[in-house]
Amino acid sequence: MCQDQIERLKSAGCEKVFTEKVSSVDTRPKLEMAIEFVRDGDALVITKLDRFARSVVNLWELIQQVEKKGAGLIILDFGGNTIDTRTAAGRAMLNMFGTMAQFEREVMLERQRVGIARAKAEGKYKGRKPTARNQAAEVRKLVAAGVTKVEIARRLGMHRASVYRILGD
Repeated sequence: MCQDQIERLKSAGCEKVFTEKVSSVDTRPKLEMAIEFVRDGDALVITKLDRFARSVVNLWELIQQVEKKGAGLIILDFGGNTIDTRTAAGRAMLNMFGTMAQFEREVMLERQRVGIARAKAEGKYKGRKPTARNQAAEVRKLVAAGVTKVEIARRLGMHRASVYRILGD
């Protein structure tokens, strides 16, 4: 979260700000802490919807968790507008925009798949090189020398599972 977002949250009257930097597939402990923190009558305030939920289904799951605690969700930066799920109009707008965001993401992924298929057909896309398999001989040599699998992974800069896969364990 950038300093600008933190300042926007504080100027919106937030008494506690939770920040985290994780990928879209990782767990989000700070988000869980924020939802745990809200109380009846509170609002969980976020700056951007795309930083909060990963899909429409995930959005409504998170909103249900917040509402179960008696709180609502406020999104500060929603195309220049603020959305408050504690109102009927806010919920309707969020539903429409959430659906459009999901649609946009699915169309982008569809285009990406088409582009990759076209590049593969033209011989331009080969995918990521299997770096661990290129080091199979070195893995076997280190195993023969008595080096542990964990140490082999560390030395060669690969995941431990790659070492096991190469050895067929």
